[in-house]
Amino acid sequence: MSIPSRSLTARPEWRALAEHYKTVGKSHLRDLFAADPGRGERLTAEAAGLFLDYSKHRVTDETLGLLVRLAEACDLSGRTEAMFNGEKINITEGRAVLHTALRAPRGATVFVDGHNVIPDVHAVLDRMADFSDRVRAGVWLGYTGQRIRAVVNIGIGGSDLGPMMAYRALRHYSQRDISFRFVSNVDGTDFAETVRDLDPASTLFIVASKTFTTLETMTNARSARAWLLAALGDKAAVAKHFVAVSTNAAEVAKFGIDVANMFEFWDWVGGRYSMNSAIGLSTMIALGPEGFRQILAGARAMDEHFRTAPLAQNLPALMGLLSVWYSSFFDADTVAVLPYDQYLSRFPGYLQQLTMESNGKRVTLSGAEVDYQTGAIYWGKPGTNGQHSFYQLIHQGTKLFPCDLIGFCRSLNPLGDHHDLLMANMFAQSEALAFGKTAEEVASDGTAAWLVPHRTFPGNHPTSTILADTLTPAVLGAMVALYEHSVFTQGVIWDIGSFDQWGVELGKVLAGRIVSAFRSEGDPELHHDSSTNALIRRYRARKVTR
Repeated sequence: MSIPSRSLTARPEWRALAEHYKTVGKSHLRDLFAADPGRGERLTAEAAGLFLDYSKHRVTDETLGLLVRLAEACDLSGRTEAMFNGEKINITEGRAVLHTALRAPRGATVFVDGHNVIPDVHAVLDRMADFSDRVRAGVWLGYTGQRIRAVVNIGIGGSDLGPMMAYRALRHYSQRDISFRFVSNVDGTDFAETVRDLDPASTLFIVASKTFTTLETMTNARSARAWLLAALGDKAAVAKHFVAVSTNAAEVAKFGIDVANMFEFWDWVGGRYSMNSAIGLSTMIALGPEGFRQILAGARAMDEHFRTAPLAQNLPALMGLLSVWYSSFFDADTVAVLPYDQYLSRFPGYLQQLTMESNGKRVTLSGAEVDYQTGAIYWGKPGTNGQHSFYQLIHQGTKLFPCDLIGFCRSLNPLGDHHDLLMANMFAQSEALAFGKTAEEVASDGTAAWLVPHRTFPGNHPTSTILADTLTPAVLGAMVALYEHSVFTQGVIWDIGSFDQWGVELGKVLAGRIVSAFRSEGDPELHHDSSTNALIRRYRARKVTR
């Protein structure tokens, strides 16, 4: 794959946007709607069960046209085809990027190094389905002959965030006589509290680590094995209570897991893009194979939309281009993701890794330092909870950042007028954020003059509203793919590598050196800075050894 060499800010399309920003950047949404009353119906797009209203963004038709031209100049369509076709667009690791192949239909062809990977994908999915059916039906039994009543996924990063988010989002559809839990933090409290009320004889652990050497995951896995053996005694029990998602058969067998119960995934699947792979085994056990296939179908529908729809009607491309607009021209540092559905409580956390690990980069594909803002900080929590914590800053603070509001026309748990109240709040917040309340409007209510500034809302805060009929497995799959391709779009425009994560390596290396110092006899020679050396000595002196 060729690496773009032309500086982004030198492109005429970028310069045109910079000039355009000088004009439209200070426009108020009140004025944009007054000048274009139909924009609320016109600036929308729809695909794969999702409806996007982006009319409450600080853009005009000219803005959108300039953004599309920038995408065309950066060859977004060509780079998209390169990804879908298995070219090695992860250039620093020499890897293809094929999370889209995980949801490709049986019979499709996608080649990596001359090998069609689709039959491999479906072979693993079939093995996952067979295993999931046996656990769900009570055919797979623990060492003492008991049914599995609890599944604990042990992973970290994408091996934890994806399956945990998916389970919580789709818990309505899960098999309720099995509980599902997730351990990721190397803090022993995470493991201890997760298993505190579980019965080892009816607990199944899924250890998710491609190399089966990930420090945090394997530390927790060894603690889980010790917990199991303390209760059941026989090492043979490990094979009935542990399965692996990995590619390292030797380490899996050494741990005591039957390699027949090792589910494979590939180096062309990045961790934060892996929830549709064998990493989703816990999701498949929870939902059943058909529910998991619906997730894949929803993601596939969004894949095809992204690949084929014109950029001006393309949901992921539009969201990605709007993100570039705010990050690089308005210097907006963050994006708030505000789901108005309790099931999506972990969705903002999932997006944090997807977006920030992907586009938190400071150099271009050619290694040159960027001279523009790249990835934003993503954050958020369910809507009405947020309204009583951080919405004050959004409405009347000094910072600008776009917000994504996500909601559904029908509740999975209809209860009185709860859902009407929930959605009324969502629509009201997007309206209030856009239009605010002027000083004149406040004064007209009879407010004392001195109090008017305190009760004025400036508005002009940009929002995207994403609506679907109901939260289903297919809709969740489409939402995940929507954000995946939005992230990709941003990376293409910024000319950065969205699929490596070298930034997480340095801390791991240093942690290994420090833990060696913790375990050393006597007073080890330390080679860190004075602060770190002093902290290590204080910790060694004061920690309690059991």
